[in-house]
Amino acid sequence: MGAPVILLQNVWFSHNGEPVLENVNLAIRKGDFTALIGPNGGGKTTLIRLMVGLLKPDKGKIRVLGKPPRSVATRLGYVPQNIGANQRFPVSVLDVVLMGRLTTFRRWPRHSRKDKDAARKALEAMEMWEFRNRHVGELSGGQQQRVMIARALATEPEILFLDEPTASVDTKHQSEFYEILRELNRVVTIVIVCHELMMINAYVKSVACVNRCVHYHGDAEVTQEMIDMYQCPVELVAHGLPHRVLKEHNGDERASS
Repeated sequence: MGAPVILLQNVWFSHNGEPVLENVNLAIRKGDFTALIGPNGGGKTTLIRLMVGLLKPDKGKIRVLGKPPRSVATRLGYVPQNIGANQRFPVSVLDVVLMGRLTTFRRWPRHSRKDKDAARKALEAMEMWEFRNRHVGELSGGQQQRVMIARALATEPEILFLDEPTASVDTKHQSEFYEILRELNRVVTIVIVCHELMMINAYVKSVACVNRCVHYHGDAEVTQEMIDMYQCPVELVAHGLPHRVLKEHNGDERASS
């Protein structure tokens, strides 16, 4: 196997003197679809923000695409949680996605044909092209979320990071949403923070349990025990079929590649 596209080694992070993540070791390979799961306050959002370079670790090493995260920011797509559009701000869906093509290297915010083509491709991938001239504030929460993902995709990222992207998506459309992500995963590595544990069983390729420490399972499905306790499972049989079982955590096994 090739070198990991995301590598964390002995990473520690604290906030206001309180430890948030401790001795994190994690390796994610190209083409993976990794779910970060764990209790609220366990460090999932902090971990993803460290990966994209919005935070710096207190100790340890982080490499994304072989370099420090900030140096490859233009090769990453990031959709944070709690996205809300200003209902009165007169900006169209297409304008929002085109913002993803802006860089600090440009003197004027003018969009090239390549920018417009990338924006259209991203909106089509999220099935939102028909809404391109609508004001973002007129869309539903789920539609707004798709627009923000399209904005991230417009950068043509090699890795897409999503922090609870279905928070504004109703249950009826979650399966459809993950089908879109599965299609994107054909060409983009995906790291997603989520709580819809049973929903992602059919989609993710690996799971990282985050609760101050990180335990990585390279070929696993989420189980009922994880829903109940956000801990490693023992066994689960669902719909008459046995599911794969995650190894138990122990003091020596913090993560694996």
